[in-house]
Amino acid sequence: MNTDKRKLDRRFCVAPMLDWTDRHCRYFYRTMSKHSVLYTEMVTTGAIIHGKNDFLKFNTEEQPVALQLGGSDPEALAHCAKLAEERGYDEVNLNVGCPSDRVQNGMFGACLMAKPELVAECVAAMKAVTTIPITVKSRIGIDDQDSFEFLLDFVTKVKVAGCETFIIHARKAWLTGLSPKENRDIPPLDYDRVYKIKEMFPELEIIINGGVKTLDESLEHLKHVDGVMMGREVYQNPYIMADVDDVIYQDNHEKISRSGVLEKMSDYITKHEINEGRAWHVLRHMMGLYLGLPGAKIWRRYLSENAVKTDKKGKELIVEATEFFRERGID
Repeated sequence: MNTDKRKLDRRFCVAPMLDWTDRHCRYFYRTMSKHSVLYTEMVTTGAIIHGKNDFLKFNTEEQPVALQLGGSDPEALAHCAKLAEERGYDEVNLNVGCPSDRVQNGMFGACLMAKPELVAECVAAMKAVTTIPITVKSRIGIDDQDSFEFLLDFVTKVKVAGCETFIIHARKAWLTGLSPKENRDIPPLDYDRVYKIKEMFPELEIIINGGVKTLDESLEHLKHVDGVMMGREVYQNPYIMADVDDVIYQDNHEKISRSGVLEKMSDYITKHEINEGRAWHVLRHMMGLYLGLPGAKIWRRYLSENAVKTDKKGKELIVEATEFFRERGID
C-alpha cells in the first residue's frame, strides 16, 4: 500500500485522454514538469478485473499520477481503487464525464450525472477501502438537464459521500446526436457556472477543464478556482509543460531544453526496446515537441516514416533529430 500520503497540488493537471495519456506519454510530460498532476487514460473496472493485460502498470517517475476509473458498480470500483492504492497511485478519479455510446452502454461516464445517488454510493464504497483521494470528473450537465440547479444537486449529493475534489468540464454533454469529438467543441463553454460552484462550496477543491489553451488563461482561471486541467493543447503542444512549474507553481528551476527532453527520452526508449517494446509506442506522443518552430513538419514526418521501421532504434532516431535542430540553432 502507498504509505507516502503526499498532498496533491492540483493547480495544473493533464487531462485523462483515451489512447493518448498512457504511461509513455506521462513519462514524457514528467521530464518537463515535476509538479503537474498527471491522469491515466480511463480504464474500466472490467478491464482491470477481467483483462489479460496489466492496466495498472505505470512508472514511479510519473508521480504524482492519478488513475481514472470507468464504472458504476460500487463493489467493482472499490476493488479497483484498493488495487490502485496498493500499486502506488496518488488518486483515483471516477469518470462521470465521457459521452461516448460505448461508455453509456456500460452505464458509466456522463450518463451517471443523472444518477447522483449512485455516484455518491460509488464514491463512498471507494473511500471505505482506501486512504488516497477519491475524486470525480464530470460535465456541467447532460442533454436537457443543463441548469445550474442540476449541477448544484449533483455536487451536493456526491459531496455528502465524502468527495472533496470535483474536476468539472465546463461544457454539458449531449448523449445523443453528437460524437465524443463533437462534444469537446460544440456545446458552449460556461466557465462562470464552475466558478459559481466554487463560490457556493468554498470548502471543496474545484478544478476547471475545457478549452484551456495557454498558461496565461490558466492563471486567470486560478483567480476563481483551485486548479486547471488542460488536455488536447498539451498533447498537441507538449513543450508547454516546460513552463508549468515556473508559471503555475512559482518554482523557477532551470527550464529543460527540447534537446534535454530528447536526451531523457532516449534512455527511456532504449529501456522500453530492451523489454521488447517498439520505439513508436513512445515517439508517437512526441510529435508536437517542436510545434511552431522551423523544421517542425520535418520532425513529424521523420518520426512518422522512421519510427515504425524495425531497423531503426529509438535512440538513433533521437540523435539524428537533435543534430538536425542544433544545426538550425534550435535547442
